[in-house]
Amino acid sequence: MNFRRLVMIINTVVVLVLVFLTGAYMILRPDGSENQKEHSILIGASYMTMNNELFAIINEQIAHRVEAEGDRLILRDPALNVERQVEQINDMLDAGIDVLVLTPVDAGGLDEVLRRAREQGVRIIVVDSDLSDPTLADCTIVSDNYRAGVLVGEYLLSQTDHAKLVILTHDAAISGVERVRGFLDTVEKEEGFRVVQEIPCEGKLELAMPRMEEFIEKNVYFDNVFCLNDPACIGAAAALDAHGLLDRVNLYGVDASPDGKAMIRDGNIQASAAQFPTRVGEQAADTLYRLLNGEEVESRILVPVELVTKENVEEYSIDRWQ
Repeated sequence: MNFRRLVMIINTVVVLVLVFLTGAYMILRPDGSENQKEHSILIGASYMTMNNELFAIINEQIAHRVEAEGDRLILRDPALNVERQVEQINDMLDAGIDVLVLTPVDAGGLDEVLRRAREQGVRIIVVDSDLSDPTLADCTIVSDNYRAGVLVGEYLLSQTDHAKLVILTHDAAISGVERVRGFLDTVEKEEGFRVVQEIPCEGKLELAMPRMEEFIEKNVYFDNVFCLNDPACIGAAAALDAHGLLDRVNLYGVDASPDGKAMIRDGNIQASAAQFPTRVGEQAADTLYRLLNGEEVESRILVPVELVTKENVEEYSIDRWQ
């Protein structure tokens, strides 16, 4: 079985599992469990997409705390569609949520619905990626995305003194923009490093792979690829492998997901800046209840990132997230 086919099978399995788990949660979640308080709090959650295990882990941490507190959680999946996200948030507001946990599909596409939420007294916690107007949130909790790009850029500089770069991007997500900016700010100040192409892919494997293949077929020389996240990196790897280029082109990502770490161990990805979704979820849950208790919280919380390479990948659990 070739590498591309294996990647497609893995992606399909992950999507099916996440869809099943999300559906099962929404169908089977208890409306009146023994632990539920008489005047329980209703929390709404809308992440960018549930076709990414990172968001499932963040939500899992929040759900554990919500259940322990005897409160209720509504989860909706906009599947990277900002109009759907607006509609789902409006539905949750109509249902009477007290708190909204949110990862915006589009950094500036939710202003109107979030103003409605604030008018209703709903507390808003943003996770993983910023809003264009951060004042619409009570608290924003994100990985240090700029630093993630810097760490990968510094590692690339330690490996070579020149590179022709392809960058896989997602401009609607500030997290992706910040990672790319950190990377480029680091490498472009050095002579010998030049970007030959930026390829938008929304951070999705199923877009990164064909768009990378289309670029490869233009016969433009490149030797290093920086991807805003690991799904894009894995998609790029599949495209490179299909064209016999995986051994010649170096790949760099952000996430250090289980699949990403396995590929680092096997030498197919050179490095990835590790995110810690468990910490993000724990911080979000703690902040949520501090807000409900009337406590002051920081308006912005940065969760540190770390660089994972072949030299240190065995220090991390390869089969799960950090």
